[in-house]
Amino acid sequence: MKILSLEEELKNNAYPGRGIVIGRSEDGRKAVTAYFIMGRSSNSRNRVFAAEGEGIQTEAFDPSKLEDPSLIIYAPVRVLGGKTIVTNGDQTDTIYDGLQKGLTFEQSLRSREFEPDAPNYTPRISGIMQITDGKYSYAMSILKSDNGKPDSCSRYTFSYENPAAGEGCFIHTYMHDGDPLPSFEGEPKRVGISGKIDEFTERVWESLNGENKVSLFVRYIDIASGNYETRIVNKNH
Repeated sequence: MKILSLEEELKNNAYPGRGIVIGRSEDGRKAVTAYFIMGRSSNSRNRVFAAEGEGIQTEAFDPSKLEDPSLIIYAPVRVLGGKTIVTNGDQTDTIYDGLQKGLTFEQSLRSREFEPDAPNYTPRISGIMQITDGKYSYAMSILKSDNGKPDSCSRYTFSYENPAAGEGCFIHTYMHDGDPLPSFEGEPKRVGISGKIDEFTERVWESLNGENKVSLFVRYIDIASGNYETRIVNKNH
């Protein structure tokens, strides 16, 4: 599969919605993830990422303007031992709880489906990174409506063992802007990953549509030690 430019994918799409990137740094030493949110409505745009334990939480930038918190306030990132969970909704908690009970990533998501936001039926996208004894693997999932049908959920899981240095996978909720918004199609896109955390963060943030972007989270995890660096960028600050 052709390795795409993450920056070009973002620059050429005014509204990919929410997106997850997971991969490995060029030097092979870091597990890399990025999660961004975008918004078209004032409610969606009225948000920031805030650190919460080892993960993050979405919060209302101006609580007095918060309308419906149900699909926009959640913990996108949580950490359980050597596992880092990244999702676009409260299924982060579903996965976290499932793993604690001995379920797999895929099994944990069996109780969930796409978001109940007709007519878009926004897909639930999720990722999990696992670092054990210096070995790194990750998986990504998308739960989406079957061609806009509200009573039919299609489930896809993609697993990547010992991912190559300088490469990652990118999955996002919408193919592009529209009404209704068309769900992401196909397997996650292969994208190049380059630069140290600050350079990577800046490139991703600057590539997102200036009007629609809301917040960005980036984490580089040292595969040998488990230590990590995090960057959070909020349009509202």
